[in-house]
Amino acid sequence: MRKRLLASLLTTCMVGTMLAGCGSGSAGSTSADTTAAQTEAKTEAKTEAAATTGGETEAAGDSIVTEPTELVFIFADGDEGAKASMNEIVKRFNEAHPDITVKIQPGNGGAYSEFLKTKESVGEFPDVMEMRDTPIYVRAKMLSPLPDDIVSMFKSTVEFDGETYTAPLAGENTQGMIYNKTYFDENGFTEPKTYDEFLELCQKIKDKGDMAPIVIGGQDIWHLGFLYYKVYNDQVMSTDPDFIKHCYEGTKDFTDPAIVATFEELQKIFQYAQDGWVSTPDAQITTFLVSDMAAMMYSGTHMFSQIESADPSFETGWFAIPSPDGKTRLVGGGGAGGLAISAESAKDPNKKAAAEEFIRFYYTPENYKVYCDLLNAIPSTVETPDLDASPVMMKVIEATNTADDLSVMWNGRIGKNELPPDFRNFMYKTTIEVIQGQRDIPSACDELNKTWQVSMQSFNPVTNPQ
Repeated sequence: MRKRLLASLLTTCMVGTMLAGCGSGSAGSTSADTTAAQTEAKTEAKTEAAATTGGETEAAGDSIVTEPTELVFIFADGDEGAKASMNEIVKRFNEAHPDITVKIQPGNGGAYSEFLKTKESVGEFPDVMEMRDTPIYVRAKMLSPLPDDIVSMFKSTVEFDGETYTAPLAGENTQGMIYNKTYFDENGFTEPKTYDEFLELCQKIKDKGDMAPIVIGGQDIWHLGFLYYKVYNDQVMSTDPDFIKHCYEGTKDFTDPAIVATFEELQKIFQYAQDGWVSTPDAQITTFLVSDMAAMMYSGTHMFSQIESADPSFETGWFAIPSPDGKTRLVGGGGAGGLAISAESAKDPNKKAAAEEFIRFYYTPENYKVYCDLLNAIPSTVETPDLDASPVMMKVIEATNTADDLSVMWNGRIGKNELPPDFRNFMYKTTIEVIQGQRDIPSACDELNKTWQVSMQSFNPVTNPQ
């Protein structure tokens, strides 16, 4: 279903891009006569659409702007599903709003953050954009707060000093144990109900000897963050959700028993990883799973489509690893990224009204469904779309609805719990050294404290907010 929808929308998005326009610099697009002609054409098209849909589209006299208004919209277009869904929703919006034209400018999926910074540096910051490095732009006062009626559309949002600046595109990428269901069924293995049962399951697979219990792509250091945060969440966040803030204040440091426990627990889990995990790239872990080289992988829901592409006959299972204290803690809820409106654009009442209306339109269930279906995304909205999701994906969604705790990754936090730049990667590199026996835990904790002290000299949101 997902592949058919994607193929259909890829065709639609080509038409949508031509209608909406891919750039903002052509002479014709700034001509008053051309704009008027486009508006008249859109009005006629929408009037005809209203006649065939029972008047569901907005009548021209009900426009929320006082004159024809154009918005430039930029998003990271490296993913074909994202590109197709964005183009489709923009096409629908333009058809429904005759006096507003949303024009898509191609983003750069691979280096989107740098692309957006370049746009800002040359005075071409968009009106509406997919925002990723939200804290940077909030501190620079480049984003406009979203109104309460938009914020209330979401299960959770991230606030900056009491204001919300982004509408989360999806719930955070929920991680869990993805497994070979056929292999489990053939061997009588069942999903663990407790953390001890999880470790026992790993040992049983290891003892069987026909494949590794868990495949880990340690060559890509960010991949290590999946399991790292699972254990950090259980050991550190469960006892002190403001641990990083307290490190800035100097009341705690990385010799804390909870950090020591995090390292010790990771050592237990990684004994079940495949040989050579530290040199295995993330791009190869799907091959390990579908080729019967590993029974499980710990990753996000984005892997479901990769597994299906690699082997359509593969039967995928999924479970959340229970926490040692019996609770279920998952990555989920709205993060700091999402759709945002530029502060400069919001100075124009028409652009502000149009941009806010575009975001409302984007997240209505019938439109938001397009994005969620194509990207296997967990809806971030209170009103959930009627998804064409696989049974395993629906299981993940249900788990996020019933979890004891949903949180963003430790490096996705903002404000007084925001990490200094590059500290995340240093933690992951240190963790690899500990797991491989290249460094003992006490010396690792001491090294983390030294690096933290250096990092705080240039970034400390507690004592020196920027």
